[in-house]
Amino acid sequence: MLLRLRRWARPALPRIALGGLTALGASLLALAVPQVLRVIVNGPLLTEGSQRGVILGALVILGLGVLEAFLVWCRRALILTPGTTVERDMRTDLFQHLLDLPVEFHDRWSGGQLLSRIMSDLGTIRRWTVFGLVMLAVSATTVLVGVALMLATSWVLGLVYLAGAVPMIWLGFRFREDYKVVARQARDQAGDLATTVEESVHGIRVLKAFGRGQHALDDFVRQADALRSVEVHKARTQSRVSFALSAIPETILALSLGIGVVLVSRGQLSVGALVAFFATAAVVNSPVERLGMLLAMTLDAKAATDRYLQVMDTGSAVRDPADPVALPGADPAGSRVELSGVHFAHSRTASSDILAGIDLVLEPGETMALVGLTGSGKTTLLQLVPRLYDVTAGSVRIDGVDVRDVSRADLRAAVSIAFEDPILFSASVRENVLLGTDLTGQAADDLVAEALDVARAGFAHRLPDGLDTIIGEEGLSLSGGQRQRIALARAIAVRPRVLLLDDPLSALDVTTEAAVTARLRAMLTGTTTLVVAHRPSTVALADRVAVLEDGRITGVGRHADLLSTHPHYRYVLTALSALDDADGTDDAESDELAEVRP
Repeated sequence: MLLRLRRWARPALPRIALGGLTALGASLLALAVPQVLRVIVNGPLLTEGSQRGVILGALVILGLGVLEAFLVWCRRALILTPGTTVERDMRTDLFQHLLDLPVEFHDRWSGGQLLSRIMSDLGTIRRWTVFGLVMLAVSATTVLVGVALMLATSWVLGLVYLAGAVPMIWLGFRFREDYKVVARQARDQAGDLATTVEESVHGIRVLKAFGRGQHALDDFVRQADALRSVEVHKARTQSRVSFALSAIPETILALSLGIGVVLVSRGQLSVGALVAFFATAAVVNSPVERLGMLLAMTLDAKAATDRYLQVMDTGSAVRDPADPVALPGADPAGSRVELSGVHFAHSRTASSDILAGIDLVLEPGETMALVGLTGSGKTTLLQLVPRLYDVTAGSVRIDGVDVRDVSRADLRAAVSIAFEDPILFSASVRENVLLGTDLTGQAADDLVAEALDVARAGFAHRLPDGLDTIIGEEGLSLSGGQRQRIALARAIAVRPRVLLLDDPLSALDVTTEAAVTARLRAMLTGTTTLVVAHRPSTVALADRVAVLEDGRITGVGRHADLLSTHPHYRYVLTALSALDDADGTDDAESDELAEVRP
């Protein structure tokens, strides 16, 4: 799994490898110090008694220490920048992939899980890449070279030290099996906890309105306690193996010391060799004791990589064609939209289709209202035109071209949509309105002014900083009607060939809705419009009406004709009338009614 990181790490590998070599050089220099001590002890210290020899040896050790410190600094300097570059590239690729994945994917995945993958998981991978991976290789090499030097110094003591490696290897495998499960569990629970925070923040008004703050807190505490328990279990597992990896070598060294003293007393080992053996063992023990931490870091990185690749390996069912076809040139009269035999289900294994054979034609430049009971699939039908979802059977065509044969960028430049529940971004009013365009300067200012005027969103000029006012996350600092009109202005500013409106003015009073719709018809001459209608006032403003019933279009015609000939339409309209009568005026719009009413 970790080897798959090469895709992103390849540009940084030369500097990472060079940093690893400097770290290895520092470790080998540390192993050279015991050999110098051996010479000093057996030479000038015990035999010659030369002060000059001792001082010279000390200077050599000082030089080795300074050079070791310099190489350690080089490792950090070489690896830090490419490591952060790898993290940035992986984060950018994941965000780009999330933007490319279809709406169906985001319907299934929570924002908290995706946030934890793009932030904390990638941070873990970076730390392992710049430290864990390098130190794992350096530590393994240091241990091998150190043990070889220990065997060369005294094969008896070396074999005793190696005997302690058997239980350590066994512990390492046991630790891996136990730790990898809780490492993945902890990351998944952290993602769930992030989702809870995200949902609570977004729904703070609901929690406060229903007095459910304590309930939300209790649920958060429960999840936080569960995560804490897993983290404690992780820490205990790591502490046990760290204790063993520290205790076993120290115990072996104590045994080796006793055997070494006996060997020295018998003349089978020099004092200098015994000093060099234990000095080498002290250097080797450091990476051995670090093994538990490095194993934990590697398993954490493996879990993080697994979660990251789980998203990256998710393919998009909505893709650009291999050879995209361009839409015909825009006709001043408008574009023709055809839905032929359209079926759609959220899963190909679903027991029934939401849309079960839609046949519908929108003539160039006309405004058609789509009417149906709640849950009949009106919103889903709208989202098939810009390929937010793909049909499971049949086709959607614009000016005779199947939308699946057009690149998504070209298609969505020609088709604009405004949703009933408007999503605005934490940016200025101007930036939100210009989201779908690339205009700048005076042309952009003129377009924003016109779009806001058509959407009856003049309130934007009266905000504290005018059009530069930051409206806050999801636009929650505005009223529902204000958010809808900003979102409508955004859809208008694209100047689309096809405009899809999912009842985007439901928060407005009928009079304001009529004024906005009249301005829309005047400005968007030549734009084919399909609007989901949830009240009779909207229906009456359309050229024609389509009735959606049981996943099929059961009637298309003028409002008056359908009212006299279509029983289901009369039933739906009666239901809509009841809702319309009960619908109140958005308080935020009350100060603007004078601008709308004659």
